[in-house]
Amino acid sequence: MSLTLYQHPLASFCHKVLIALYENDTPFTSSLVDLLDPAEAARFAALWPAGKMPVLTDSARDVVVPETSIIIEYLDRHYPGAVRLIPGDPDQALKARLWDRFFDLYIHVPMQKIVTDTLRAEGENDHRGVKDARATLRLAYGMAEKHFAENTFAAGDSFSLADCAATPALFYAGIVEPFDEEYPHLSTYFERLLARASVRRVLAEARPYFHMFPYRNLMPARFVEA
Repeated sequence: MSLTLYQHPLASFCHKVLIALYENDTPFTSSLVDLLDPAEAARFAALWPAGKMPVLTDSARDVVVPETSIIIEYLDRHYPGAVRLIPGDPDQALKARLWDRFFDLYIHVPMQKIVTDTLRAEGENDHRGVKDARATLRLAYGMAEKHFAENTFAAGDSFSLADCAATPALFYAGIVEPFDEEYPHLSTYFERLLARASVRRVLAEARPYFHMFPYRNLMPARFVEA
């Protein structure tokens, strides 16, 4: 088994890549990274100095692949499966990449801003930054609501890279800034994602770690209970 994914089951961006791997039953070894352990964090930084998870290594090709979108495209190119995560049609591929960036930049990143602000020491909270992040989420929800009134998946009719990005972004964002009632098309799309076996597997693996999530008290019971 040549692929190793350095990740943590609670980390939202790791979910994005795990979903891609599970969609195609791609064989890989999981290496859990505890960034709170200085020695382990140092070993991981030696692999990828930016220190951001996940990172994929491929011993067969002697490469280190960081950054979620690049990892998924790498898998689609070198370890393709039945579910092609980058559409073969060039225009559809651009659409998948566009919505991948949309979910990462306008939902995932603002969600992380809100969550990580709770971890700051007293007196260091960025109240204006959190307010702006929530405004960005509401704007993005509105854009997504319009998009999913006409699309089954993010790039059209087929599951793709963009849906891998959407799943963890919407999962965690929906906890810190709920969208269920106000955005019915987006909510229907999210339920469609939750029905996939790959997503159910990722969430099951994350469940033992949910107590570490700062907004654990706001998590819907269906996600917390086995």
